[in-house]
Amino acid sequence: MAEQSAKKEVTVTNEMGLHVRPSSCFVEIASQFEADIFVKREADRVDGKSLMSILSLGAKKGTLLSIEANGPDAQGAVSALADLIENGLWDENGLTNRATN
Repeated sequence: MAEQSAKKEVTVTNEMGLHVRPSSCFVEIASQFEADIFVKREADRVDGKSLMSILSLGAKKGTLLSIEANGPDAQGAVSALADLIENGLWDENGLTNRATN
């Protein structure tokens, strides 16, 4: 399969931003993809499969992020992760069913 590249800008909608629980959900989903995944906030570009890297962005509600992926499943990875960020698909117990289906 040919190498793919995908990118999408998203705005954090979660009231508390990307704190530990939603960041952990992001990394859990990102790790299911073969593609290399990066998240960019302004000049900072971090590994999307690293919890500490995602947390280092300090993304609060309203923060604009760019999700980038390179690999055979890049488009699917970016779509899934953008949906997670834009729709705040986590709750007090972690991911909702919609994010994991």
